[in-house]
Amino acid sequence: MSIVKTTKTHPYHIVDVFASSVLGGNPLAVVMDADDLSTTVMQAISREFNLSETTFLMRPKTAGGADWKLRSFTGAGVEVGGTGHNALGAWWLLGHLGLLPAGQREFTQEIGGRDLPVEVLKGKDGITVTSDQAAAEGRAVLSDLDALALGLGVSRDDIGIGNVPVQTVYTGTAHLLVPMRSRSVIANVEPDVRRLRDILATVGAEGIYLFSLDPEDRSMTAHARFFNPTAGIVEDPATGSAAGPLAWQLAKYGYADVNAPVRIIQGVEMDRPSVIRIDLDGDFIRLSGGGVLAASGELFV
Repeated sequence: MSIVKTTKTHPYHIVDVFASSVLGGNPLAVVMDADDLSTTVMQAISREFNLSETTFLMRPKTAGGADWKLRSFTGAGVEVGGTGHNALGAWWLLGHLGLLPAGQREFTQEIGGRDLPVEVLKGKDGITVTSDQAAAEGRAVLSDLDALALGLGVSRDDIGIGNVPVQTVYTGTAHLLVPMRSRSVIANVEPDVRRLRDILATVGAEGIYLFSLDPEDRSMTAHARFFNPTAGIVEDPATGSAAGPLAWQLAKYGYADVNAPVRIIQGVEMDRPSVIRIDLDGDFIRLSGGGVLAASGELFV
């Protein structure tokens, strides 16, 4: 039996976030005018697109609060409350479609039960969106690195950089950050989904972010890969909700300059290289990026 009882048209767009050209970065589906869609239908649409995330744009019910309400779901139908490419791509699209008031650059978004500021700038190089994440919290540290090595298909010696712990960090969504010896080790990991899911549960994390400090482009701070077996994401080419926590952790342990932007390269192994910029102010994190419109269409729901 179909879960859709009425037929209505909802425009959608595919935005390649953190990309400078089509078919790069992290593809995001954005569904417009989603106020009438139930959670069940949103989950079904997200499974239909089967991207790492789909974002639904709605008008907030509370007057005088946020400008837009966002809900995001993974391809497995799991709701995401953090702000990464799911938020940046949606706001980039609003600017691209001319749906934001002329001359206004500062807005408020309701996402994951929180109101967070966002900035949309139109310049000669296009539209850049800057979104605040929740204040960073360092949480559980993973001690069983032998089990982690087994779950990643690497040796125990491949894990670790100086004094940086293998730790869960939260900025809206909790992810486990794992320092790795080199990007070549990261390129050759063989994740065991079941083992990793069990490990993530022990430290209260949703996804796992592998990183090294030897990016091929030395203007970058780190090279990274992201896997999220708990939300049904095999691999993600650009993960702002993990890059923000990583920038905070690198600054805390002296591997990033708090007075300069942190740039993380991700998605290389997927042939979708993405550059994520993060600016830090203590425990507060600002994520920046742009996008490219890749496709548009209509949903008959």
